[in-house]
Amino acid sequence: MLRRLDLRAAQLPRTADLRGLLPRAAVDVDEVLHQVRPIVEDVRERGTDAALDYAERFDRVRPTGVRVPVQTLNGALAALDPAVRAALETAIERTRKVHADQRRTDLVTEVVPGGTVTERFVPVQRVGLYAPGGLAVYPSSVVMNVVPAQEAGVESLVLASPPQAEHGGLPHPTILAAAALLGVEEVWAVGGAQAVALLAYGGTDTDGGELAPVDMVTGPGNLYVTAAKRLLRGLIGIDAEAGTTEIAVLADDTADPAHVAADLISQAEHDTAAASVLVTTSAELADAVDAELEKRVSATKHSERVRTALTGPQSGTVLVDDLAAGVTVVDAYAAEHLEIQTRDAREVGFRVRNAGAIFIGPFAPVSLGDYCAGSNHVLPTGGCARHSAGLSVQTFLRGVHVVEYTQDALRDVADEVVTLAAAEDLPAHGEAVTARFGR
Repeated sequence: MLRRLDLRAAQLPRTADLRGLLPRAAVDVDEVLHQVRPIVEDVRERGTDAALDYAERFDRVRPTGVRVPVQTLNGALAALDPAVRAALETAIERTRKVHADQRRTDLVTEVVPGGTVTERFVPVQRVGLYAPGGLAVYPSSVVMNVVPAQEAGVESLVLASPPQAEHGGLPHPTILAAAALLGVEEVWAVGGAQAVALLAYGGTDTDGGELAPVDMVTGPGNLYVTAAKRLLRGLIGIDAEAGTTEIAVLADDTADPAHVAADLISQAEHDTAAASVLVTTSAELADAVDAELEKRVSATKHSERVRTALTGPQSGTVLVDDLAAGVTVVDAYAAEHLEIQTRDAREVGFRVRNAGAIFIGPFAPVSLGDYCAGSNHVLPTGGCARHSAGLSVQTFLRGVHVVEYTQDALRDVADEVVTLAAAEDLPAHGEAVTARFGR
C-alpha cells in the first residue's frame, strides 16, 4: 500500500536533494490566493454582511448573527455527553498543567551600574482562535488554542468556528460546549477565509453589537484559511501557515508492525491529503506493516479516505541502512508529528533536531498527543518544523525591552554611541546623546 523509497547501500543525498526525494503533501497556498483575496477585500469593505453572504455560499447556511449567545454555549455544555465532558476535562487539566510551566517571568539585566535592560513578557491583548469544521469536529483544537492563550494572560479571546447547516447556523455543539467548559464567552459562527478577515477587520453584528478586531489569529484550518492568514499577516499576527497534517515513524526491527500501521492510519484518517511516512532500517518490518495496513484499512470507519491518503504521493516507506541515516532522513523531513519506535528510543529521539513534536517509544502514539498527553497538537507542517515551533504560551507573549540608564551610565558610553553613529553616517543619533551633556 505504501510506495517505497530505498536509500540503502548508498550515500545519502545532500540535504536539499533529500528533501526533494521524500514524500510530501503538495500544498501551494499561492494557487488559491487569487480566490481568497476578493473574499478578504469584500469583508474589509462590507464587514458582517459579506461574511454572512459567504457562509450562505460555502457553508450552505446563513446564521442570523455572528456572535453565539452565551446561553447557547451554556446549553451546549449542559447537553454534552457526560463521557465526552469528562474526557475534555482530562485534556484541559493535562494541557493546562504543561502550559502553566511555560509562563515567563520578567528578566532584568544590569549591563553596567546604573544601566539596566528589563525584558517584559507582555501578552497579546486580543486573540482570535480558529476551530475548523469540515470532515471532523475538533473540540480538542479548542483546548489546544485556548489553554496556552489563557495561561499567557491574554485579556480577550474570541473563538471562530464555521456555522453548520445541520445545527441551525451555529458551530458544532461540541465546539460550543468546549468553549463554555474553558470559560470562553465570545464565539463567532463564521468559518473559512471570511472568518480570518472578519477577525482581522472586525465589524458590526446583525443586532448592532460590536465585533471587535483581534491582534492575532491562531489555529489550524484549510488551504483557504491559510491563504487568508498569509494575506492579512502584518495587520494581524499569526501562529503559522498550517498545511496538511503529517506523521513520520522512525522504526527498527523491534517495532510492532501493528502499532506502526495503526498510527499511520490514525493520521491518514484526517484527510485524503494527509501524509503518513515510515522510515525504517528493516525491510521485514516494512513488509509486515504493509500486511497490517491491508487488514486494518478495510476495517476502519473511514477506509476510503485512509486508503487514498496512504496510497498518495505524500505517503510512503523510506528504507535506510541504520538509525543514524534514519535520523538524517527524519531531520530532513521535519515532520509535524514524529514517532520513535526503536531500541533506545529516548536516546534516538533526543538526537532529532527537526520535528513539531516527538513521541518516544511504543506507548506514546500521536493520538495521545492529540488529546491527553498535555502537549499541544497545533504544530508546524510541511517541513516548517526546521524553523518553527508548535503553539505554546510563548506564541501569545511579546518580549518588550525596557531600557533604564542613569546620567552617569549614559555619559560612560556616550563616546561609543557617537562613534558608531558617525560610522553609520547618522550624526543626529550621536547628537541625541551629547545634547544631554550640553555639547
